[in-house]
Amino acid sequence: MSGTIALVGGAEWREGCTFDAELLKASGGTEVVVLPTAAAYEQPAQAVEAAAKHFAALGAEVRGLDVLRRPDAEDEANAEVVRAARFVYLAGSSPMHLRSVLKASKVWEALLEAWQEGAVIAGSSAGAMALTDPMVDTRGGAFTVGLGLVEQLAVIPHFDGWSHEKAKRTLELAPRGLPVVGIHEQTALIREPDGAWRAAGAGTVDVYIDGVAADLAALPG
Repeated sequence: MSGTIALVGGAEWREGCTFDAELLKASGGTEVVVLPTAAAYEQPAQAVEAAAKHFAALGAEVRGLDVLRRPDAEDEANAEVVRAARFVYLAGSSPMHLRSVLKASKVWEALLEAWQEGAVIAGSSAGAMALTDPMVDTRGGAFTVGLGLVEQLAVIPHFDGWSHEKAKRTLELAPRGLPVVGIHEQTALIREPDGAWRAAGAGTVDVYIDGVAADLAALPG
């Protein structure tokens, strides 16, 4: 059975992210492999350090994996680390860079294999956006191709900070029938191995289909 997926609305690895303890337990391991890919141009080491401090308090170690450019994603040694991982976490920043580095790469295929073998896969902000397909394009609020770990679902992270006008535009541009989920910071939309969805953390998760509010039951299993 495939593993748990967590789509986090941003401000990851902070006090309100109470779900991280649950995800760690679900992984069955004590190590979290953090890919700071999306933060390649914004001090990726700091992202790894923040994760390490956060998970140390939960009794786990963090292994930062510098998959920052396309050659890194095609490196078999990096792919092996991801393939063997029980918990992989994609940091936030640029969803477009994250997608371009990982799509159809050895590291991405390794991540899929790990998830299919029961590993926990989490992504925050850009990481959450890119794990879906289609993906919200932050440059204009429209939609583009994502990595597709979760299909027929799109995510708006930092939803508690979006203006009404910006959210309205994105919802209007969404393909008909597509669930669009606004996730607050320090909040996760979690898909359990059986396909059930739930929300956890400090904020709320808002689901829309064709611009109309829906509930988690409307999300793809």
